[in-house]
Amino acid sequence: MSLTQTAIDTLVKNDRGGFTIPTAGLYPYQWNWDSAFIALGIATYDMDRAWAEITSLLDGQWPDGMIPSIIFRSDDPAYFPGPSRWGSTPGDIPSTGVSQPPVLATIVRQLTEDAPTRRAQVFDQIFAWHKWYHEARTVDGIVATVHPWETGRDNCPEWNIGLDQMNIAPDLAPYTRMDNKHVNPQYRPTQEQYDKYLTIVQFGDSIGWDQRRLTDEGPFLMADPNIHFVLLRADKDLLAMAQRLGKAAAVQDEIKGWIAKGEAATDYLWNDDLGAFTARDIRSGVFSSGFSNCSALCFYADAGTPEQRARVLDNLRRISGAVEFMLPSWDPDAADFEPQRYWCGPVWPQMNYMTALGLTEQGEPELGQQIRDDLCRAIEKSGFWECFNPLTGDGCVGANFSWTAAVWLSWQHETKLEGVA
Repeated sequence: MSLTQTAIDTLVKNDRGGFTIPTAGLYPYQWNWDSAFIALGIATYDMDRAWAEITSLLDGQWPDGMIPSIIFRSDDPAYFPGPSRWGSTPGDIPSTGVSQPPVLATIVRQLTEDAPTRRAQVFDQIFAWHKWYHEARTVDGIVATVHPWETGRDNCPEWNIGLDQMNIAPDLAPYTRMDNKHVNPQYRPTQEQYDKYLTIVQFGDSIGWDQRRLTDEGPFLMADPNIHFVLLRADKDLLAMAQRLGKAAAVQDEIKGWIAKGEAATDYLWNDDLGAFTARDIRSGVFSSGFSNCSALCFYADAGTPEQRARVLDNLRRISGAVEFMLPSWDPDAADFEPQRYWCGPVWPQMNYMTALGLTEQGEPELGQQIRDDLCRAIEKSGFWECFNPLTGDGCVGANFSWTAAVWLSWQHETKLEGVA
């Protein structure tokens, strides 16, 4: 059986009737940015089903505009923390109380170039989500994050700066982790990290998930290059959609204001010592100390000065010489690099997708192609895993993974469209 057919079969197997789970067992619900990438893959063979993936995600939107990181349509005992731990959330469907990187506008724009009716159907909801980010999650002009889970990069060493300043809640309710029952615990976040993750959740529940209070008063507050650059790119794509749909000038002007704010805030994330865009603790101002796989998303967002981009490229070439498969999630020259521990080293398909796209669009096609090819080589070697060891290409964490299958299908489809064998 071809890898393309296996990819389709993977997505079909993970389909739960209108939404797709990342993989059985480990992740039994609908994840926010997973579904966006999954729609991109499903669209290569079934556009109606791809659109259902997007609209089902939007069904979980909160009244304030936030689209949560996870939508719980059941309470699966195989997963923790499920809906009971997150408490009462205000959406129509139980959910988490934090969001995820907003890739949806970019993918909707791509999928609806010839479908203005569908584009119009979801525009207002996506606009409301972006507005939420710019109002509920912005501190002094920079979009912030209140939880490592919100960034999509759960235990990346970048978050240790904020986590180290936190205390575990003395009254933290007892719990039993389930993730370690599905995969090797040595490749998952530590117990101390999990206690702090749950401390943030407990605080959010205690304030009724008031998002402005969670940002201003919560125990964790950092700026994330992933959310920053993904949102900046998505704002630009949202503006393009608004213009094509003929939205009111006030709407277009508001989006233009978000873009201007995002471009002005980009320097806040620039770590000149490293020559990289890195996470930064907002309360202390401290930068993280390594190049991550979102440091190069400046190209994806078409942001950063020529000098900054040149230094980012220098780092990418340095890292390319240290690994067999680009792009590791953490700097291989850093002391805390671990090639198989979740976000401490492995190659992540969705990050390679965005990075390769940005590099290609911004005049670095050879490096972009390398990042595509390296992921494809890892898939050809190991299959559709959640992420991959950058030194060996071995699969890590979850097998039969939806967004990996989706990225493969999207790239194979593009190759066919380009007439390349």
